[in-house]
Amino acid sequence: MLFRSWASAVESPWPDVASVADHVGVRHLVVTRHALVRQVLADPATYRPDNALDAVTPMPVTALRVLAGHRFRLPPTLANNSGASHPQIRAIVADALHPTRVAAQRPWLTALVRERVARLTATLDAGQPADLYADLAADLPLLVLARLVELPDAPVGAVKEFARAALELFWAPLDADRQLALAAEVGRFHSVLRDFAATGGGLAAELRAAGHPPDVVVGALFFLLVAGQETTSQFLTLLLHRLACEPAVRAGLRTGEVAVADVVEEGLRLEPPIVTWRRVATVDGLLGGQPVPAGTSLVLWLARAGRDPAVVESPDEFRPGQRGSRRHLAFGAGAHRCVGDVLARMEAAVVVAGAAPLLDGVTVVRPPWCPDNLTFRMPDAFVVRRAPGSTGLTGS
Repeated sequence: MLFRSWASAVESPWPDVASVADHVGVRHLVVTRHALVRQVLADPATYRPDNALDAVTPMPVTALRVLAGHRFRLPPTLANNSGASHPQIRAIVADALHPTRVAAQRPWLTALVRERVARLTATLDAGQPADLYADLAADLPLLVLARLVELPDAPVGAVKEFARAALELFWAPLDADRQLALAAEVGRFHSVLRDFAATGGGLAAELRAAGHPPDVVVGALFFLLVAGQETTSQFLTLLLHRLACEPAVRAGLRTGEVAVADVVEEGLRLEPPIVTWRRVATVDGLLGGQPVPAGTSLVLWLARAGRDPAVVESPDEFRPGQRGSRRHLAFGAGAHRCVGDVLARMEAAVVVAGAAPLLDGVTVVRPPWCPDNLTFRMPDAFVVRRAPGSTGLTGS
């Protein structure tokens, strides 16, 4: 149940803490209650993040050799770092993503979204299908991130393929052949990052100047390219799909009765791109009355915590601005809370404000499909169509 059934199980009855075996027989404690998930995230001494980037499907020797051939390493940097170096690395990355710098990108992003929406509007008005993932949301976060941290000069398509390959390699149930293919793709791009880490400017230069070794610079860039942009493009796609199913919310956006920021927060609560995150217990203890031996893997069900009735008034309804809506854990909590939360919110607000009118009168031809994955939803497309001349609200 740790993979495909996340989506269907999120509304089913669950205990606060449950022991569940994964696809290879390893048992995990799945934590569902908002207060308990937050408790774990806020206590990095008892529940360390060391296993955050561990591959959920053990890699065969053949795949490990491919990675080794590319000198692939993921030392503790951000999400998987419980050591003394974490605060300084995080501070450098946080400065690159400072709210002031993020806000300065809003006019440029707004203009870009406006251009894309105009093209998509023409396509839809002509009765042609439009893919709002491929033609609007997929690369926007990467383009913004590249401006903020001076990412390596690589084709957008190659970076996106690498990021999705990394999410699959480390968080999906896989067979050996698929692992080998993904290892080759991830390893090749890791070599590009290593070269850039040695000479690049921006964030890479800041990390080098602070005395961090090349592997740490590469690790920070690796994580940013995955978590700093791929998850946001996933969220934009999922949120647009949700809005296509919420004509009353779109009507409220048009009249100003519904705030864009509230739509973004409710989207983060109900449609988070990251559904779970992991921790490992460092000492024997109790959580929600359940024994937690040292070494236990905990799977924190962030998406489920966002629907906790103890926190949210109407947990399964998309009601922007409702009580508890902003208490979601889509960005985590504590010392490892997502350092790019301000950036993701800004990007989502610009897209909602600019693209929500696209959804009026459309029919969903192909909803986002998400593959098996422990943590990331990874939608692959979102195709809509509007009958020529249509003005009705037929989103479905």
